[in-house]
Amino acid sequence: MPKIIIFASGTKDGGGSGFQELVENSRTGVLNAEIVSVVSNHAQGGVYQKAQKLNIPFEHMPAPWSAEQYKELIEKADWVILSGWLKLTKGLNPQRTINIHPGPLPQFGGDGMYGHYVHEAVIKAFKEGKVKESAVSMHFVTEEYDEGPVFFQYPVRIRENDTSETLAERVNKIEHGWQSFITNLVVHEKIKWDGKKLTVPDWYKLWDI
Repeated sequence: MPKIIIFASGTKDGGGSGFQELVENSRTGVLNAEIVSVVSNHAQGGVYQKAQKLNIPFEHMPAPWSAEQYKELIEKADWVILSGWLKLTKGLNPQRTINIHPGPLPQFGGDGMYGHYVHEAVIKAFKEGKVKESAVSMHFVTEEYDEGPVFFQYPVRIRENDTSETLAERVNKIEHGWQSFITNLVVHEKIKWDGKKLTVPDWYKLWDI
């Protein structure tokens, strides 16, 4: 069974819902993998609190988030899953590291584009007539923010009365609904990237946002 380590920042008093979904789905069989630990940059934050309740080993990773820190933490894992991890990763194998992003890539990615900043930028572009949809995206991770090939995009139609908050709620539901299923395809190498070529199953559709 593939061994996974999850990186999830959360906040000082909340967050970590994606991490919780991955753990719960690993226990129903949707995600056929062992979650060996979760890492957060908040020592006693929301991710820590969820880890305690879910009985998942917790690791605190304070600044400066060096390549040595990352490598030391992932020694027992086959895969690294970033789920709301807000720090730049260093020294990891990009073919074994994936991330979920709450917006279309590459249009709404990059340094500083996370959480509500993404939804605010998407709503602004919608009001300017530049986009009609947001998306949930998943991609392999390089040492640049939101770079690496995208292997999953699920479009989320923007409604005329949407705000960044209402859009965020719907995007978050899609994230929770699909992250474990798609992650399972990756860790069992049905979806893979060799550094040059992205391979997906014949039946798999990748939306062009």
